[in-house]
Amino acid sequence: MIDLKKSEERVILVGVSINDNDDTEKSLDELEELAATAGAVCVGRVIQNREMIHPGTYIGKGKIEELKELIWEMDATGIICDDELAPAQLGNLQDILDTKIMDRTLIILDIFATRASTNEGKIQVELAQLKYRQSRLIGLGKSLSRLGGGIGTRGPGEKKLEMDRRLIKGRIAQLNRELKDVKRHREVTREQRNKNAIPVIAIVGYTNAGKSTLLNKLTGAQIFAEDKLFATLDPTTRNLKLPSKQEVLLTDTVGFIRKLPHHLIEAFKSTLEEAKYSDIILHVVDTSNPQVDEQMHIVYETLENLEVADKPVITAFNKQDRLEEMPILRDFKADYIVKISAKTGEGLDDLQDVIEKVLRSSKVAIEKTYSYEEAGKIQLIRKYGELVEEDYRDEGIFVRGYVPSELYHKVR
Repeated sequence: MIDLKKSEERVILVGVSINDNDDTEKSLDELEELAATAGAVCVGRVIQNREMIHPGTYIGKGKIEELKELIWEMDATGIICDDELAPAQLGNLQDILDTKIMDRTLIILDIFATRASTNEGKIQVELAQLKYRQSRLIGLGKSLSRLGGGIGTRGPGEKKLEMDRRLIKGRIAQLNRELKDVKRHREVTREQRNKNAIPVIAIVGYTNAGKSTLLNKLTGAQIFAEDKLFATLDPTTRNLKLPSKQEVLLTDTVGFIRKLPHHLIEAFKSTLEEAKYSDIILHVVDTSNPQVDEQMHIVYETLENLEVADKPVITAFNKQDRLEEMPILRDFKADYIVKISAKTGEGLDDLQDVIEKVLRSSKVAIEKTYSYEEAGKIQLIRKYGELVEEDYRDEGIFVRGYVPSELYHKVR
């Protein structure tokens, strides 16, 4: 009987430590998680201390020999380097080690390709993959030139390389056009939201911090959530009615990660910009992760690169249900801090109270008696602002509450 079971990929992780204070070991721990998410099993790891990454082979000659022996000893089917490899590094390592060579970017792209389900997500992933491959086509040309050399070999090899380049270039141009349409659609949606004056809250955080679980718990969104890196990729926006009856929009964004490849930042810019155009940043943090401080730093660094500034930040320290001891939780960049468990629902009432508090701080207080003919204005306050008091009297309806400044002229 033929065994059709998928063969297991056994990989060795390779990293370069440039100074004593870097986080190469932790970065490889995360790379192991990425490899497991992509379906590979880590059977070993190699770290080399160097002043700089080797420009030709990523690691030095001695470590390559050590890696050769380890590949044979562990029966490994490939290696994964912790940084994005240049085409020359990729080709040289392939030649010397004669095994499958991958880098961090390739693994993340592979995970993204399996996670994308919407049309926008698929376009963004394919665009990032093609840009990654385009710069590596030189390696393909080199392998084709080895078919024999001389008449009848070099010509077709060069022709195929040029055809591949042209096809990829054409497809990238097409995808960019499609992405522009998506971006225009997003801009129209944002303009509509601004007209409606519904506040937008962008949920950001490190991958696997629990953003999708939180969105599901608050809104009943029922989007896919799993205890894995990049479990959800496609952005989701859902309506949430706060205890004060005010409506807000919650938007889940793609999770951040160490060394987020620039191909992805460029391809996913329209998605990540949801944070840029939001009213509030809700930063979800996995409190149970030992690397919580580093992860928070990476989130803020990514937000800075996306030019997300001057937004009120609420940090939700998630996964409280996993803690045996309560650590000291600090976030000096946040305006408000709240402890929650998206899984059990613990602290979610406090989180909604904090959201209302932040929204109230940007609104104008209103205290007025409306005639019964003007009752429609009260509905505007109820939907877009916060109605604190409503009293039906002989002379009309007395109202006390808060409204967004852009709506004040309509209800005053």
